[in-house]
Amino acid sequence: MKLTSSDRVLLLFTALLASYQVAVGMDGFSALPIIAYTIGFGVLLIAALLIFILGFDVLDSPVVVIVSTVIPLALSLGLVWQHLASYRTSYLLFTIIGFLAVAWTRSIQMQNKLPVIILAITHGIAGMTIFLLPIILSIQGGMKPLFSLVGVGGALIGIGGLLLSFLKTGKPILSRGTIMRLFPILLLVTTALFVAGFQYG
Repeated sequence: MKLTSSDRVLLLFTALLASYQVAVGMDGFSALPIIAYTIGFGVLLIAALLIFILGFDVLDSPVVVIVSTVIPLALSLGLVWQHLASYRTSYLLFTIIGFLAVAWTRSIQMQNKLPVIILAITHGIAGMTIFLLPIILSIQGGMKPLFSLVGVGGALIGIGGLLLSFLKTGKPILSRGTIMRLFPILLLVTTALFVAGFQYG
């Protein structure tokens, strides 16, 4: 499936938004959140540019499942480190173990359901953290109401990650064609929600 002109425009704006957040959107954060958010938005930037240059075929790469796990893990780690100080160490361990587990189960051939289970647990915990934590903080008054946009973006990126992951496992939730049509707009809206939430929340 080839990229359309509108796909390229959407991907270009996604890359510009992600690069803006990496370049100027991290002011006031401590060291680890800056590193985590930079990795998360950096992967979003690289993903958008690779698809823009190479087309949707790049999503067939065997490393896609592993790379798609980096974004929610990195962003959720930054959020936990900033707002849930008592869980910092345990969540840092979870992100490291979760990423290594996904990488390990995707780098060797397995005939059981372990890779899917590991993927679902890792994406599920990271995605729910990005989704719920900003919304709860906004409701409780700990952050401005617009910070909840980060949570909405978290829900969307979780959906996108799972769609790609299950497509790669051969058990797609939607057809490949449908996923490819949705992916550029999903990537742009997700990135825009993240940037808006961090900037105005």
